[in-house]
Amino acid sequence: MLASTLSRYFFSRYMTTFLVYCFGLLLVILLVDFNETSRRLSRAPDYTVALGLLVSALRVPSVLQLIIPFVVLIASIATLMQLNRKYELVVTRAAGISAWQFLAPLIIANLLIGVLSITVLNTLAASAMQKAEDIVVESNLGSRQQTNAAPWLRQRTAEGDTVLGARASSDGGTKLSGATFFLFDQDQRIRERLEAESARLGDGVWELTKVKRIRGSQPVEELESTTVPTSLKAEFVGESLTSPETVPFFELREKIAAAKSFGLPATSYETQFHRLLALPALLAAMTLIAAMVSLKFVRFGQSLTVILGGILAGFVLYVVSELIQAFANAGTIPPVVAAWLPVLVASALGTTVLLHKEDG
Repeated sequence: MLASTLSRYFFSRYMTTFLVYCFGLLLVILLVDFNETSRRLSRAPDYTVALGLLVSALRVPSVLQLIIPFVVLIASIATLMQLNRKYELVVTRAAGISAWQFLAPLIIANLLIGVLSITVLNTLAASAMQKAEDIVVESNLGSRQQTNAAPWLRQRTAEGDTVLGARASSDGGTKLSGATFFLFDQDQRIRERLEAESARLGDGVWELTKVKRIRGSQPVEELESTTVPTSLKAEFVGESLTSPETVPFFELREKIAAAKSFGLPATSYETQFHRLLALPALLAAMTLIAAMVSLKFVRFGQSLTVILGGILAGFVLYVVSELIQAFANAGTIPPVVAAWLPVLVASALGTTVLLHKEDG
């Protein structure tokens, strides 16, 4: 009965601390992203402060999803430090409850946060990010944006090859903003270059609006609209241009199968799938890293540098995870290894240290 009451108490204390840190970081993320968005898009003719705030707000769930392991680490350390300062852990130990027992509510809470992140936050983040991309494209802001460019595609038609790319895409890659088309002749030499404010995939053609046509040394020709023949289908374009971050977790399996059916690499989708699948375990591992430094601080009187060391260890783990993901996206290592290796290392490290400190 005592253990059950303490578990509920520790669970509620941790969740309160976690939500406070989340709310504070959400405000910081919103302000930082709005500042960056304003810097990049303020010169666009359709840009307004309200539109910039809306785009930034829609991006917040995606950013929160990326940094949530670090939020969990800080919240875990803060909770354990608060309990230590009020001697609540000392009393808990005196009652015969081990560290593994009073850490269990925090681990369960983080597993729950991980599951909610996959099922709720990820779905919200994917939908919000897709909406933000739609706003950027529909409001003609993408032509001013210098990041998050869509990958280049090559298409082949009877008139010759065409290489196309864009600074922003939406609606499964069928709408492009800041689009550039390189048209080649039969000898694989650039015949002309088209720079369009926007482009839409139609039935057998790309429909371009507000176009600048560049042909060799000839003067630049400005057109209100033009078309470029294409053999690409909307399904193929969608698989090529859709970012994994804009695909909900429950649709990733379908995306992976569809990409492979078109002969496209599905590595980025597989990496995202396994990374989300491993998220609850990663958050639980962050709890062990937090306990590693927080408990030692109370029992042996360690300085604040030990606590900062724990935060640094979690940050290094997060950075290494991002680095390994980049290698997985490049096809260097299998996605499943990239997703689960940091989790296994962090769990093994935290468990080993706690076993040594608590059980000798």
